[in-house]
Amino acid sequence: MTIKEIAQLAQVSSAAVSRYLNGGYVSEEKKERIREAIEKTGYHPSAQARILRTKKARLIGVVAPKLSSESIARVADGIGEVLAEKQFQMLLTVTNNRSEKELEYMRLFENYPVDGIILIGTVISKKHEKFFEQSKVPIVVLGQYTDKANCVYHDDYGAAKDLAVRIAGKEKKKIAYIGVTRDDRAVGQEREDGFRAGLLEAGIVLPEELYGLSEFSVESGYRQAKAILEKNSDIDIISCATDTIAAGAMEALKECKKERREKVKVTGFGDNQFLKAVSEGITTVHFYYKTSGIKAAEMLLDIIEEGHQVPIRMKLGYQIMEH
Repeated sequence: MTIKEIAQLAQVSSAAVSRYLNGGYVSEEKKERIREAIEKTGYHPSAQARILRTKKARLIGVVAPKLSSESIARVADGIGEVLAEKQFQMLLTVTNNRSEKELEYMRLFENYPVDGIILIGTVISKKHEKFFEQSKVPIVVLGQYTDKANCVYHDDYGAAKDLAVRIAGKEKKKIAYIGVTRDDRAVGQEREDGFRAGLLEAGIVLPEELYGLSEFSVESGYRQAKAILEKNSDIDIISCATDTIAAGAMEALKECKKERREKVKVTGFGDNQFLKAVSEGITTVHFYYKTSGIKAAEMLLDIIEEGHQVPIRMKLGYQIMEH
């Protein structure tokens, strides 16, 4: 079966079938006829022939830290939605939060070859930056700011500062903060610095005994919150760098006496829907994760098609969900 035969069956030109297969513009009426002809015949275009003809594999490599995270799942949904619409395929790999694996997989994708790479970033090292500058294919970093590549990132600092100002209010509340490694610029550094700045604006200094350093897990959040609660009997709020950590803090609070459980509030980042479903909800920051995936995929495909040389950097907003 050839493109010419598909065109004859669909009663369109061979050029229209070619545009359809390569994600170009085809009217909805013709799209439907071509789609029906392909489904009827079971036609599968030759990937090798397409690469030789168009110089594109129509494959995008996506490197993700994990898939168990609701936020990453939302990001992947956004990426997949755009790629499917443009008839690109996604090759997804998971690093289990191991930074060195990100580099290994990006090199693998670069030589596969793919047309471009989306890195859902964690820790951006000097080795990452060197790869960004030397890569043979365009790259979009998602979730972290970098001046070495195209990127789509969130306003972590602004969101954390806004959250701190809101929860501090006009009273001098006793507020604890559980953060993560500052090697993660977005979640570790920007959120912590923004939160501290917001507290200072409200006239509050975060003391060392009210600060915890957690891993990205419920269990670690539980341990850090428990340690803070045991040493401080008059806490009003425990604010956490992620909703996953916040879930652990809520578990630690369940072990406290009722009056204390009712007094201490927990806040987070991420607007985790599962946490909302199994609890009464917490004050949290909603980042537009699916939108970030959509924007990153659109940006990468535009770069592939247009060949932009100037790096593009896009910062997305946020919404504080108060409870």
